[in-house]
Amino acid sequence: MDFKIQNSKFKIQNSKIAITGSKSETNRLLLLQALYPNITLENTSNSDDSKVMVKALAKDCHNELVEVHHAGTAMRFLTAYFAIQEGKEIVLTGSSRMKERPIKILVDAIKQLGADIEYIENDGFPPIKIKGKKITQNKISIDANVSSQYISALLLIAPKLENGLEITLEGEITSIPYIKMTLELLNRIGVETSFENNSIKVYHKSAIVNQQLTIESDWSSASYYYSIVALSEIGTQITLFSFKEKSIQADSILVEIYKNFGVETIFNDNNSITISKSKIHNSQLTTHNLNNSPDIAQTIAVTCFGLGIDCHLTGLHTLKIKETDRLIALKTELTKLGANISVTNDSLTLKNSSPLERCSKDGVEKNIKLLKNDIISISTYQDHRMAMSFAPLALKTSLIIENAEVVSKSYPTYWEDLKSIGFNIILI
Repeated sequence: MDFKIQNSKFKIQNSKIAITGSKSETNRLLLLQALYPNITLENTSNSDDSKVMVKALAKDCHNELVEVHHAGTAMRFLTAYFAIQEGKEIVLTGSSRMKERPIKILVDAIKQLGADIEYIENDGFPPIKIKGKKITQNKISIDANVSSQYISALLLIAPKLENGLEITLEGEITSIPYIKMTLELLNRIGVETSFENNSIKVYHKSAIVNQQLTIESDWSSASYYYSIVALSEIGTQITLFSFKEKSIQADSILVEIYKNFGVETIFNDNNSITISKSKIHNSQLTTHNLNNSPDIAQTIAVTCFGLGIDCHLTGLHTLKIKETDRLIALKTELTKLGANISVTNDSLTLKNSSPLERCSKDGVEKNIKLLKNDIISISTYQDHRMAMSFAPLALKTSLIIENAEVVSKSYPTYWEDLKSIGFNIILI
């Protein structure tokens, strides 16, 4: 379904939004819960990706087909999980796009440990057949300059290996905070770990004491409200639940980044944050290395375009193997709106920007950038973050968001939440 988001002048006043648990934390803890059933979880993500994990982990796993659709995290984590389920055999598959996303580095690493995995269609890509077995080897090496989810997948199963696991990371490490998130969650359930230089060790833990863990809400989802506030008038204020000042999520860097756009964050005593537009931005250029938090790159690029701020974002090499090639997708869709944008394999540069604003001429409202177009339609490429990151631009101009239902991958109630703060969203 396609949504038209009609531009309208409105001021967000003291809006409150409850965002469910982090997808990243939830999916890690769901796998740990499958390994240690006496873990109970609160505030789990309601995302499609987490629902896929729940369904897959409930399988009996005897010659079964496990379908993860578009869920890249589930594909990687479940590859490691099923490899250690002794006596069980499954075929792990996904959408057509999933079958184009590489998994060879992870499969090769697990095979170093003695796992039994084979490709069914194309070497290096899903679908894969996994025959679970007991694994006793405990040392592997893996290329660190790839998705950190490969490394996290190995770390999550490590405490159940009878000799634990030592991983040597080769080369520059990508998205260290996500690796540290995994280690922190292991520590919380009582698993001993160490991370020194390029070596990570996880020690064997056969059982743990009863655990009840509350998952922090998702900072990636919060990013869209930071964009909304940045693109709004001074005084705009939104309160989001439930967030911590000392977060293990890398995307909490939003607090610092959006100061450049005039957005202030206050951490409240009730585990909420209040974000407000406190001043007009005074930056003409913003530069950030997002190697540790690539999931917010789209949000930042779109915010900069809407404000007329040039930006140069680096550390984005993992975006090419997401739900779509996000760098090319960003270039294509922002160009439709008049942006001067260029991308490389790991960077994005937006230049010569002017604010995307509306004006009035002879009583007829027109858009400075879109004088020759009635309305621009944004393609989403089956990518939830494309849909959500472009939606805030409706504060500046009307938009059509194609295949808007794609947001369910990480944030199913996104459109309802935008409506609740005043966005005029019409199904077309």
